[in-house]
Amino acid sequence: MGAELRRDDMEVAEEDISDSQAFRFVEHVLQSVRMDPFQVDLRDKEEYDSLLSIVDSSKKRSYDDEALLVTTLKALSEAVSKIDIMYHHALLNNIFTMSIWYLNSDTRDALLSLITRLAAVADQFLRECLQMLVNNFTPPGSLTAFIGQPRWLARKKEIYSQLHESLRMISDTVPLAPRMLKDIIDRSMPKLFDNKAKMVSFVECMLGLDNDRMGDLIGALLLAKVVDLLTELDVNITWEDILQDEHNKGIFDMELEDLGEDEDSLGQEGTKALFGGNACAEKLDGLMVVFCEHLKSCKEHGRLPQEFDILKTIFRASVLRVHKSKFAQFIMFYACSLDPEICGLEFALFLSDIFIKKEEDSISRMSAVSYVGSYLSRARFISADTVVGILKRLVDWCVDYCDLQNNIRITTKPINHQIFYASCQAVMYILCFRLRSIMDYPNLKAQLFNMPFGYILTHPLEPLKVCLPSIVDEFLRQAKAARLFNASVHSEFEDALESDLSKTFGGMNRLDMFFPFDPYLLKESDRYMRPNFEYWSMVKTTYNNYNSDVDDELVDLDAPEMNVGSLDDHVEIDLNSDDDLEYSMNKMSITPNRSFFHQIMANSDTGLTMPARIRPSISPPS
Repeated sequence: MGAELRRDDMEVAEEDISDSQAFRFVEHVLQSVRMDPFQVDLRDKEEYDSLLSIVDSSKKRSYDDEALLVTTLKALSEAVSKIDIMYHHALLNNIFTMSIWYLNSDTRDALLSLITRLAAVADQFLRECLQMLVNNFTPPGSLTAFIGQPRWLARKKEIYSQLHESLRMISDTVPLAPRMLKDIIDRSMPKLFDNKAKMVSFVECMLGLDNDRMGDLIGALLLAKVVDLLTELDVNITWEDILQDEHNKGIFDMELEDLGEDEDSLGQEGTKALFGGNACAEKLDGLMVVFCEHLKSCKEHGRLPQEFDILKTIFRASVLRVHKSKFAQFIMFYACSLDPEICGLEFALFLSDIFIKKEEDSISRMSAVSYVGSYLSRARFISADTVVGILKRLVDWCVDYCDLQNNIRITTKPINHQIFYASCQAVMYILCFRLRSIMDYPNLKAQLFNMPFGYILTHPLEPLKVCLPSIVDEFLRQAKAARLFNASVHSEFEDALESDLSKTFGGMNRLDMFFPFDPYLLKESDRYMRPNFEYWSMVKTTYNNYNSDVDDELVDLDAPEMNVGSLDDHVEIDLNSDDDLEYSMNKMSITPNRSFFHQIMANSDTGLTMPARIRPSISPPS
């Protein structure tokens, strides 16, 4: 390749010269200034300044300038042994501050080749080279408005590929590089108040490193940093943010599953409508899309099981005990949906193991059983036999706990038996969603009917008085219709969302009201969750008498404005009575906003209207 080195650039004869001539010239310029600045010849100083001008990171370039830059970068690559951090500081600064986003493909190749060679110089430029590559994970601010356009999407994909290849080459050449790269990525992670485009671009490029052999070296760190960012954004979204545009509507009139009338209008604008422009919600929504695409890529390349093992560890350390998290945990839900037989089952066992282990702290155990209850209720991809298997583990633990209490003096303060009540509530919650489907399988029905529910629920610890009345009522209705156990029990708190006893067992963190897989409300990333998510409106209950015609007639029961004030809310299990149980879906509106709830109750003489969808839980403070 030849390039024309012009007199006004390098003060050499204006003629085409070979690459080898250019290399020798650059080498001479570098060598000529390797001395005390006061001793450098004036002509050599001018030639060095011309070299600095060619690689000026702020300079706008013509086509000829770009060709000259390519030749110069290649020459510098051949002369890296002559580059000295003391005498060529200005040159190195220009190189390390260059943005590859404005360069054409050949120039990017030449610059990245120079960076990989500089990184290999012993104990000299490794950190600066890695930092330069990480800095280019995100486009310059002036490009962020255009990065979504088709021509920039193609360039972005190419740039990410070039960055990944450069980092791989450096890691293969310099053993210290992966460890140093971990530290640089850690320090360079987007912050809470960075703009969405920067966050999404950085995370998308960073996760690309996890798709090949680099993932074996730093994959766990990459995933952990992204999950930390997701969680930080999540806890900065409050339910007040979500509902601020709906303050003049009763909570039971709200359609939280489908706020937009037109499905095609969902996406970024849908998120803005839902969250009133909440910046954290919009950023989290975009990052969830990137993370779900990453998981889908792992599935396509056969790496999902290994990735999921890492995610379980991260979830245990960073998410499980964060009770203000509303959406970040859905990365586990989506990963499980991609591989129900392995990941889906593993997650259920993983959560139930945490709950059962006495070595775990009480908050982790209560959180785990809340997770497993919500997960088995909402995950449409989990088979009925898996649900029954996990239920048996929970019920067996409850039986052992009751037996233990029989042998010692029972104290009935809910705070002393938090884990027991959390487990009972999880069992009832799961059965509210899954009892009818389990009844369709004779072998699973037999296993379920052999579980000693009556013994647990009528125990002197009185879980039916302590667990959330909204769950207890719905469970007892379905249990009676299914003739699940032989006992005569009733709910103490009909029509109540919660009771003083449930507040007590929930503790300061209100884990009695923690349902981590409540309906997903981020609209751009909703498409990954919705196909596998069980909404309450989809659930067939046992008190529909297994009659599909009746089910069809009840299809509109979760529509707004259905008045249920006249329904009989008293619940009593009595197998000698064949009285029909009336349908009351408001019992499954688990956690309405209290200010709305009490205002409606005070101002309405017509009773509550039917909720359009189950209200997402108000996440308690962590």
